[in-house]
Amino acid sequence: MSLHPTLQPYADAWTHAVDAIAELVAPLVEGEWNRRTPCPGWSVRDVVSHVIGMDCEMLGDPRPIHTLPRDLYHVRTEHQRYMEMQVDARRHHTAPEMTSELEYTIIRRNRQLRNESRQPDHKVRGPLGTELTLEQAMRNRAFDTWVHEQDLRAALGRPGNLDSPGAYVVRDELLSVLPKVVAEDAQAPRSSAVVLDVHGPLEFIRTVRVDIQGRGTLETSPALGPAATLTLDWETYVRLACGRVTADAVADRIKAEGDPHLIAAILHAFAVTV
Repeated sequence: MSLHPTLQPYADAWTHAVDAIAELVAPLVEGEWNRRTPCPGWSVRDVVSHVIGMDCEMLGDPRPIHTLPRDLYHVRTEHQRYMEMQVDARRHHTAPEMTSELEYTIIRRNRQLRNESRQPDHKVRGPLGTELTLEQAMRNRAFDTWVHEQDLRAALGRPGNLDSPGAYVVRDELLSVLPKVVAEDAQAPRSSAVVLDVHGPLEFIRTVRVDIQGRGTLETSPALGPAATLTLDWETYVRLACGRVTADAVADRIKAEGDPHLIAAILHAFAVTV
């Protein structure tokens, strides 16, 4: 294995999640591929199409030449149009076509990872012509694949893997943007602190401290007398932060203490990806 040690956790997380996806969809009959998932506008087939398409792009395959319909209500931005192309191009594929392409893509990506000798800072192509480091691209794939595994589990009534390797990648990525959510988006008062207390398969407590300049930093030590405390389970945290549910829809699963206006502002800004 020539993979750089920095990249190995992301390869492991992606492998675990994509293998789980393959196992989830292998026995599905044709109608089950049309089940709605929590991912806005996407069915089971669409989610799997997206996973296949993004991994094909990691392999360097050309993007499909395809014209999107004009009536896709969930497609509003250029980024969404970019992501939808790989999905819509596969919307009429049968269940056997989907599972065989997924299996073949996994085989090809595993081969790519076995032979990967590039350094983490090597630049690769990203969505919409952007450039990413290989490390960021692999982290994105691990994050994306695990979140979509959870979308499929929700759609199919097969919960699980909330503490798998991908869950830790997702936790760290979501926590990395929490200071921005609290300090910039929710405009938490200067010289204040907000505590996030998460329980369940992954348990952690984090404090966002906002300094006198209004900058937020993440700490592992709990704060005394925080301006606000949010207590919720890990699955709810993921669903909120990934835009799968609104705070109102899961209000019974969130315990909030402190400044009600600040709490409302944080929950309004909580979704950082969709």
